[in-house]
Amino acid sequence: MSATTTANASELHVLDHPLGAAQLSILRAQSTAPNEFRRAMQKLALLLLVEAARRWEINSVAMESPLRSFTGQILPRPIALVPILRAGLGLQEGMMQLIPEASTGHVGLYRDPKTLRPVKYYCRLPEKLAESEVLVLDPMLATGHSAVEAVSIVKAGGATRLQFVCVLACPPGIETLQGAHPDVPIIAAALDPELNDVGYIVPGLGDAGDRYFGTG
Repeated sequence: MSATTTANASELHVLDHPLGAAQLSILRAQSTAPNEFRRAMQKLALLLLVEAARRWEINSVAMESPLRSFTGQILPRPIALVPILRAGLGLQEGMMQLIPEASTGHVGLYRDPKTLRPVKYYCRLPEKLAESEVLVLDPMLATGHSAVEAVSIVKAGGATRLQFVCVLACPPGIETLQGAHPDVPIIAAALDPELNDVGYIVPGLGDAGDRYFGTG
């Protein structure tokens, strides 16, 4: 389901799946209406969740079916989703369909239009991050500065088992995040080649938050 490459010391996992490619094409298309964009984002989030969950710890336990005993599998750790506001909420909403028991934190960052650096305006994290499988969520890994800041915040909250999940990533963002946090795997639906002169991924899909919430 994924292609795996390694840069620096961390892992980069890129979806290689027809369902993911189809949903991503809907997200990219300029003609996609906000309601269709939301559905496609949530469907793609489920595929990204499945890919990220490959790295989660799992335990074997004795269980009973209606006919006989068997060895079952359980996830021993709590799950925490931490979307970067506001665009990351689309990934969170999609993933919660499969893991409604997950706790959710929020990290609010906005990008200074002149420096392109992140500015924090809100942070609320779940308890027991140190025990949890944590996914930091943001559709776009562009310059990488917001991702670095969000991962740093979540680590400061105690998280040790975390991954960064995005829809699109590009080389500058990957290099920045891996340079700052080489222990954090990156899960992406696709890689795009470059940023434009205002820091947007090209060809990209535009402003994910505006398109998801219909404010563009």
